[in-house]
Amino acid sequence: MITERLKIRKFTNNDLRDLYNLLSDEDVMEFIEAPFSWEKTANFLNSVALIDSPLIYAVEDFNQKFIGYVIFHEYDKDSFELGWILNKGDWGEGYANELTKAFIKISSKIGKNLIIECDPTQEISKRIAMKYDFEFLGEIDGCSVFKRKLINKI
Repeated sequence: MITERLKIRKFTNNDLRDLYNLLSDEDVMEFIEAPFSWEKTANFLNSVALIDSPLIYAVEDFNQKFIGYVIFHEYDKDSFELGWILNKGDWGEGYANELTKAFIKISSKIGKNLIIECDPTQEISKRIAMKYDFEFLGEIDGCSVFKRKLINKI
């Protein structure tokens, strides 16, 4: 899939170093979990990204620079989860907004709602959810949960 500035694709084994650089960064992982080791990153790649129905997809620019990844997988029978983890050097470029907009269109095409879960102190993700008309459902299992009901256009 291609957006205005990004290419979303399946991960390959060749993405391991870029994924490690992303997931081992303390600033990137601040609201998620402790930074990943090389071994944990390799296990994550194999168990989440390289499976037949991936839970995450690589995001790169048109020069094939790895930007991060987008989370897009079934959340429940009516919804898909959406999220993104981006390299610190790419923060502030509007990529999270661009990905959100693109996946709202995809979820509309497949007839599913979208869910965003984030740390309650992660203000940027919460702001993006509100900007795109996600409804705050509350704090569930330590996460702020937002839902955007199926709407045919944004």
